[in-house]
Amino acid sequence: MRRVAALLLMMAATPAAGAGYAILGDEIPAPLEGAVGDAARGRAIVADRAVGLCVLCHAGPFPEVRFQGDLAPPLDGAGSRWSEGQLRLRLVEPQRFTPGTIMPSYYRREGFERVAAGYSGKPILSAAQIEDVVAYLSSLKDVK
Repeated sequence: MRRVAALLLMMAATPAAGAGYAILGDEIPAPLEGAVGDAARGRAIVADRAVGLCVLCHAGPFPEVRFQGDLAPPLDGAGSRWSEGQLRLRLVEPQRFTPGTIMPSYYRREGFERVAAGYSGKPILSAAQIEDVVAYLSSLKDVK
């Protein structure tokens, strides 16, 4: 029975064309490129308007950051609402959850319009940075 369940799970995994990751249900279960995330680095990325851009739309537990966004859900408690794999997919392919979203696909490398030459073919965040953000967001648990 376990073998059948494992086979069904493997068959349900959807490899993203040329992206180097597989989507299983509503998540990317494996870390991108085998990277190991660091929550402290992830917090720095999320809170930095010039790197992660997250606080432009999201609010979160960043008392030092003025003028946090209110266009998207707050990041407080993200680790209680979503698994690491679900967070990873939300960063890599947010349009799967909200078609037409203004949230960028942080790991996509192609299909953009009007990209400056120096940024062409490059993702907004590297695999390691995505994993850092996932580690940080996973650490944000609801206080009970």
